Amino acid sequence: MQTSQKHQTRVNIHRLYHQPVKDVDQFCLPHIQILENNACSDIGSQGPSVSYQAYNDQIFTLESSTAAASIVAYDSPSAISVSSSRSPFSPQGSQSWMSDPHHSPDNTHGSPFSGSSVVDDSNGLKHKLRELEVSLLGPESDIIDSCNCCFTSGAHQAASMAGLNHEQLVDMIPRLDLKEVLIACGQALYDNDKSRVAGLMHVLEKMVSVSGEPLQRLGAYVLEGLRARLESSGSNIYKALKCQEPTSSELMSYMHILFRICPYWKFAYTSANAVIKEVMEYEQRIHIIDFQIAQGTQWMYLIAALSKRPGGPPFIRVTGIDDSQSNHARGGGLSIVGQKLSEFAKSYKVPFEFHDTSVSTSEIQVQNLNIRPGEALAVNFPYVLHHMPDESVTISNHRDRLLRLVKSLSPKVVTLVEQESNTNTSPFFSRYIETLNYYTAMFESIDVACPRDDKQRISAEQHCVARDIVNMIACEGQERVERHELLGKWRSRFMMAGFSPYPLSSLVTSAVQDMLKEYNNNYRVVEREGSLYLGWINRAMATSSAWR
Repeated sequence: MQTSQKHQTRVNIHRLYHQPVKDVDQFCLPHIQILENNACSDIGSQGPSVSYQAYNDQIFTLESSTAAASIVAYDSPSAISVSSSRSPFSPQGSQSWMSDPHHSPDNTHGSPFSGSSVVDDSNGLKHKLRELEVSLLGPESDIIDSCNCCFTSGAHQAASMAGLNHEQLVDMIPRLDLKEVLIACGQALYDNDKSRVAGLMHVLEKMVSVSGEPLQRLGAYVLEGLRARLESSGSNIYKALKCQEPTSSELMSYMHILFRICPYWKFAYTSANAVIKEVMEYEQRIHIIDFQIAQGTQWMYLIAALSKRPGGPPFIRVTGIDDSQSNHARGGGLSIVGQKLSEFAKSYKVPFEFHDTSVSTSEIQVQNLNIRPGEALAVNFPYVLHHMPDESVTISNHRDRLLRLVKSLSPKVVTLVEQESNTNTSPFFSRYIETLNYYTAMFESIDVACPRDDKQRISAEQHCVARDIVNMIACEGQERVERHELLGKWRSRFMMAGFSPYPLSSLVTSAVQDMLKEYNNNYRVVEREGSLYLGWINRAMATSSAWR
């Protein structure tokens, strides 16, 4: 009997993520553009072909920033700029995080930034950089003099670049390694060597391309961040990008592309839904608070699954917290989400209610959440807590304050999904290297799903990923909203707030593994200490954990 019940539970969880297209498609937002004849297709390396029409109302993206905008990126950037900051490059081990049982999840791990040549052959790198410096800036006496020059504007730097021997520069580029030039730019920023930075950036802009290899595409957006930081105008440029926002339907389409070709958001809602369904198995009244509800499609799959519960479905109430990117892509407020979810629940004969908080995550108070006695509470944090400023940014420490607030509500379960990256309190150069590490892996994972010259993929990266990269490189203080932490740090924060871990069951792992069959086989999932790690080859990209 127990074996039979367990089998039925697993079947139900599988159904949770494989609903027929017709069940969800009719509730899609009307202005979403369905991308026909998209070259980004056949992304799975195994299993049957999967229809993604069910997701054409998604606004999910790996990072939902406080606002979405375009980055002006191009094959050969022309302006020059940059500034300084901190710490020598400390190489990480090359062991696979998947196979090392003694590796602590509290530490940075996974694929070190593009191989050992930078780490193991530092003399070779120094020789190349020295050769480049001499070519760009002349003999040593000139280099020393130029290091003392203080460039106060991009115009001064552009003027200094105008006198360079471009033939020498062109001759030098084929002998350079892009990753070495990127690292050298970050090091020059740390050293505050503006002449050297200007020269390196002039080389860099000849080596990057938004339609090139993964590292070339990443380099194009890193270059924008370097320019902004050199001008000490990171926050202004970051905000100005909002002026280049696409239309709502365009942004929705770009987000849909990333949602379709990468499993990062599906990992979030697949694992969270499986946990919530498991925990709420016998509850008759369920309240879900979603701190980044986006379009709410995640809950359509949970509603559909719970509608089949023996004895009848439970009453479900969803409280949604909005973000500006989702609002823009949606073309309106959360009332749109509430209406769609209500119609969907009605079609499944599931008692349903939607509540719109109409306040931002950092401003949430208990009275905004409409807590009612007799309801089992689940709280969902999908890629959102890292946007909350912590004690290193403001004495208000919204990150920990929010966790304590949620704990005071006595939730039955809290689900957390975050990027596995360490960019919160790291000094600039460490953060810069971590950004290169992380987004190299991400661009590699996108690369296997789309041709490099695919215009829709280029737009999706520019509008949904590049802005986060610029923010991490160019901005500081409260202007830097991309502040990721490793699972070990999140574990400490949750436990200090009074939570204890809720180990994820094998059924949750199986649900994620089934979902990954739709994608390239270089994606993998590993369970460690009751949490799940989603990886690309040897790099951990995201983690999913649950708390009570």
